[in-house]
Amino acid sequence: MAATSRPLVVSVVVADGLVGSFGLGVCAEVFGYDRRHMGLPRFDFALVTEAPGVLRTDTGIPITVEHDLERLARSDIVSITAWELFDRVPSPALLDALRGAYARGATIVSHCTGAFVLAEAGLLDGKRVTTHWKYAGELAARYPAVQVDPSVLYVDNGRVITGAGTAAGVDTLLHLVRREWGAAAANALAREMVVPPHRDGGQAQFIDAPVAECQDDLLGAVLEWAQNHLADDLSVDLLARRALMSPRSFARRFKATTGTTPHAWLLAQRLAAAEALLEGSDAPVEEIARLVGFGTAAGFREQFTRRRGVSPRAYRQTFRRTLAAADDDRAA
Repeated sequence: MAATSRPLVVSVVVADGLVGSFGLGVCAEVFGYDRRHMGLPRFDFALVTEAPGVLRTDTGIPITVEHDLERLARSDIVSITAWELFDRVPSPALLDALRGAYARGATIVSHCTGAFVLAEAGLLDGKRVTTHWKYAGELAARYPAVQVDPSVLYVDNGRVITGAGTAAGVDTLLHLVRREWGAAAANALAREMVVPPHRDGGQAQFIDAPVAECQDDLLGAVLEWAQNHLADDLSVDLLARRALMSPRSFARRFKATTGTTPHAWLLAQRLAAAEALLEGSDAPVEEIARLVGFGTAAGFREQFTRRRGVSPRAYRQTFRRTLAAADDDRAA
């Protein structure tokens, strides 16, 4: 971001009923105060919406927004918070304003499901991005030109940065501060906010998934890392290097600790992740295969059918029928 004597204009895009309270609070904490004593520039911080007036957050709290979309034409940083009502399509005016801000050189940051708005604007095509892990499959299904990585806290594409859910908004903006104004400024801000300046790992560690208990601290750290990188090519040699062991010693220790082989454990993790995406998203089988590390849809179908006894498609249909029946029972 080029140095300038004027305040940097920071605008947070909000919509009635879709204002992500947490994301808005994080943006205000980072950009809404005078932090020049920490090495940050002056910020001109404000909220932006299509029809200024009183809006309500996702928790029902009323807020007053004074600026319309014209402010985006002079903004240096544009942030958009959660947009979880997926049937509510962003207006052409909003999409045009975001495209115009990007074309003019603004940095665009999404928090949580705000990535859906950027994808609708075409700003994420061909890019690796992230969103809240619960909605990663939906994002991938709706926008096949977007490469969704649900295992990370944020993805930096230069002038487009996408962040994962809720508290990952802190990580995302601290990364932006570190990138633009240095580690000292980011560390000082993190101390002010009483948060770590950088969190290791990714959001996959927060997904509710079956994980074999591991009492071996070193091996446990490697297993956690592998679960956060299922889409990668995870060979025994690679895992052994991370554990600071030879492949033979690693395989022996792995079996002694977990009761299974690295290959069998990794396959189980990938199948469990695939099941979750089949159950909870409309992502195509090809995209699920990529997200969980099977590489090809054919290889994924073969392994899934062999281990689960049904095809991925049949599994998804069965699960959907089960959910529908449960909903009917609750309604009765």
